[in-house]
Formats: sequence, C-alpha cells, structure tokens
Amino acid sequence: MSEYLTKEKKAEIFKEYGGAEGNTGSTEGQIALFTYRVQQMSAHLKENPKDHSCRKALLSMVGKRKRLLGYLQKTDLQKYRDLIEKLGIRK
Repeated sequence: MSEYLTKEKKAEIFKEYGGAEGNTGSTEGQIALFTYRVQQMSAHLKENPKDHSCRKALLSMVGKRKRLLGYLQKTDLQKYRDLIEKLGIRK
C-alpha cells in the first residue's frame, strides 16, 4: 500500500469520529476508518494499475462501508447526514 496505517493515525480517526480513542466499535468511527483506507488504496491503484489484489480489497472495503452507511442511515438519519458531509462522501 502507499501508506501504512499507524496506531496513532487510527486512534486519531476514532477520537475525531467515534468520540473516544478506545471506541473502535462506533459505526461513525468505522466508516471514517474505511474512508481513509479507501482513499489510500485509490491513490496506490493510480500508481499501480495492475495490482489486482489491491483492487479486490478496495472493492470489498467499499462494500463494507456502504453496508455500514446503510445501517447508520436506518438507525440515525441526522448522524448519517452529518458524517457524509464531514467526510465528503456521497451515497
């Protein structure tokens, strides 16, 4: 991959979106983490277009993020809208 995900970066993402560093189970934190990883993998694939294992992992991760976004939309619509606006993603 283009950039290794460090413990500090992961803790920072969960602190910003999940409420606390240790709150790794929050839906918002997981979506934010998947979004960060998707961005990194996309950048890697632009430089290495023949990396098919990375492409498969990217598609899998996008699917997981989509399912989590659907869950969040069903449970708390306002949090869903705030999160997609904050992350700059659309669904």
